[in-house]
Formats: sequence, structure tokens, C-alpha cells
Amino acid sequence: MNTFHNKKRTALKTIAACVLMTGALGISGIASAQTKLKWAHVYETSEPFHKYSVWAADEIKKRTNGKYDIQVFPASSLGKEADINQGLTLGTVDIVLTGASFAGNSYKPLAITYFPFIFRDAEHQLKYAKSDVFRELAKGYDDKTGNHITALNYYGARHVTSSAAKPVSKPEDMKGLKIRVPDAPAYLAFPKSLGANATPIAFAEVYLALQSGTVDAQENPLPTIEAKKFYEVQKNISLTGHIVDSLLTVVSGQLWGKLSADEKKIFSDVMQEAAEKTGREIIASEARLVDEFKKKGNNVIVVDKNAFREAVLKNTKPTDHGYRQQDYDKIIAIK
Repeated sequence: MNTFHNKKRTALKTIAACVLMTGALGISGIASAQTKLKWAHVYETSEPFHKYSVWAADEIKKRTNGKYDIQVFPASSLGKEADINQGLTLGTVDIVLTGASFAGNSYKPLAITYFPFIFRDAEHQLKYAKSDVFRELAKGYDDKTGNHITALNYYGARHVTSSAAKPVSKPEDMKGLKIRVPDAPAYLAFPKSLGANATPIAFAEVYLALQSGTVDAQENPLPTIEAKKFYEVQKNISLTGHIVDSLLTVVSGQLWGKLSADEKKIFSDVMQEAAEKTGREIIASEARLVDEFKKKGNNVIVVDKNAFREAVLKNTKPTDHGYRQQDYDKIIAIK
């Protein structure tokens, strides 16, 4: 009798386990309809670039009724800038927020915006983001790489910072200066045309390079100088504003090709809204930071930007860097 009951119990347990497994498989079958995506960038979690990447990820999830679950990987956690750009092609990353200079490695004309002093200010760059010339350049990148640019984000005006012994107040002060630049050719025109010794170093390693004296100087927008604490290891901040920099939100070709027309619109709309929110916050913090750095004891140097612009143009022109003169002329003409 007991044996029969035991067998019956075992049979019931087996049936129950099968039901549970079927249930579990059914649930995972539903869950697999949700697509998990990776969004990578190299910026700190304290920065607007991260905050609004997370906002965009949440917003896309909402607007697609949970179909796309995007995880944002900040602070070079999926690799340096060159790595995450390569990841788009390899399929290891789905979305990146990356310097237009790095996207320009794949399609040279796109990096024209890094020619020193091409933009007058932030507003000039924001108008460029809505211009025909930007749309043409973005399409050129899309056609060349298969990836798709959805938005241009204002990153900030780049300024030179330097060690106590090497203040930069006029173009001649750049001569022989050991200055870190990002590892992308687009950043070289400014230091090289002024005779500086430009040294490419990955973003995550810049603080240590400045602290150890491997280089004497670097250049970045004020919010980055704050977020990465470069002001701790650089006495001087020279307001050169030589490049008005931008980040591009780029979706991999593999992902973009799978999206429906409605989904493409959702991704584009959300990413453009995020870019606008980011830009507004960066512009506000740039205005605030000059005084904050002075309070911290940094030497903030106001330079004659025209003198720097003329010195650069005396030594180099856009076509020397593989850019198209007509793109340069069109951007300069945006009012």
C-alpha cells in the first residue's frame, strides 16, 4: 500500500514539476520577447551625458511598452571610446554616445566640426545640428558605416588647462607644450598648428598623466574639467574655446535595421529630446563654472580668441586634414 502511495506521490511530484517547468518556460518565452540592449559611453555617472542616457533608456522602454530594455554602461565600463565605436560594428554594443571626432574616424568629412574656431559659440553649433549640412554629413557616415546617427549633443567649448609653471595666455605659449589630446586625429589641428607637443592619451588615464607630469596640459570643456577633477592637478584654465565639441548618439546598423518605422521614430525623438536636455544643462554649468574654479584657487585666463584663430589659420587649413572646404564654408555661413 505504502509503495503504491509513494509511487503515486512521486508521479504527482513529477507531473507538478513538469507543470512548473512548462510554466517557467512559458514565462521565459514571454520575457524573451523583450529585447535587451547595451548603451555605452565613457562619461561619469555625475554628468548630464549619463543622466539623460538613462532617461532616454527609460523613456524608450515606456514608449515601446517595455519591448526594449536598455542598460546604460557609463565610465568606459564597456571599453574606451575607440572600443565602443568598434563595438557598434562587432555587435557587442547597440547604442553609443560618442565624440563626433571618433565617428569621424570612420567618415572623415564628419569631423570638420573639429577644425579650430569653426563655431562662434554654443548657439552656432546647435543651429548646425538642425542644418542641411549636418544632415548631409550624418547621411555620409550612415552610408559608410551602416550605423545610424540619431542626435547631436552639445558637449561644450574646449579650453586648455595647464600646470602652474606653464600658463597659456597667448598663442606663443603653446609652443613645445606637452598637451594631452583625445586619441582621435581631429583634435590634433589646434595643438600642432601652434607648435605644441600633442600626446594622445585615453580619457580614463588623463588625471594620472597630469598628476605624474607625463603631460603638462590637457583641453576639455569646463564641466568635464570639474567632473574628472582635472582642476586639482592643473593650476591654469585658459578660456581658448578652440573647439565647440559635440557627442553623437549612434545606433548600430544591426539594431536600426530591425526597428519598425514607428520604433525608429520613437528612438530618434527620444534621443533628440535627451540631446536637447543635455545641451541646456551643459550650457548652464559652463556659465557657472568660471567663478567656481576661481573660488577653488585656479588661475582662469581670458585669452584673445582672435589671436589664436589667426595663428591657427596662418599654419593650417581645413583641406590639410581631409575635410571639404565647401562644408567649412557652409558651417561658417550659418547665422
